[in-house]
Amino acid sequence: MTATITAFARSPDRGNGLARDMRLRWALEEVGQPYEVRLLSFEAMKQPAHLALQPFGQIPTYEDGDLALFESGAIVFHIAERHPGLLPDDAKARARAIAWMFAALNTVEPPVFDRALARILERDQPWYEQRLHGLEDIIRKRLDGLSRHLGDADWLDGAFSAGDLLMVTVLRRLQGSDVLGEYPNVAAYVARGEARPAYKRAFGAQLAVFTAASTR
Repeated sequence: MTATITAFARSPDRGNGLARDMRLRWALEEVGQPYEVRLLSFEAMKQPAHLALQPFGQIPTYEDGDLALFESGAIVFHIAERHPGLLPDDAKARARAIAWMFAALNTVEPPVFDRALARILERDQPWYEQRLHGLEDIIRKRLDGLSRHLGDADWLDGAFSAGDLLMVTVLRRLQGSDVLGEYPNVAAYVARGEARPAYKRAFGAQLAVFTAASTR
């Protein structure tokens, strides 16, 4: 049975591949699994049918037979566990890859996402500059550690893994910013992720949805 994921019918990221269904698309492309996409309006996301799958009225969700999941990190982990290509076979390397998945979502993403929201929602507030500087200071501390660990390596722990997939999707929200530009090895790491054929297929699929929606 082909899995079905949900995504925005009209994504607020304007086709930039920042919506979290991108993580699922990329993971499924990496492991060579077909999938279907059910597009949802913002209104439909708050209706009982979707809330039964995602209690918080967000995307993405994942359905495969009688299994329904929400939260992009949990879904990527499920995909990685079921199909070879995103988690190492060696038990210790596998544990480290999973640790990097948690690091991407729990340590790096919160201040990065808060920065993105502040730039949209708080720009006109008197505290905006102070808020932005504070968030960027936190992000730099995270990137200091990430940059030291990464060094000259291509990926976080040997071969590309689900940890890299999630970390790259998080860091993409910093593209074009002075913050990311201060860490050339981290910026190059993001570019390597974007250069992967599976990423390009996933990005193209998500962009096609935005393009189609914008012409209607």
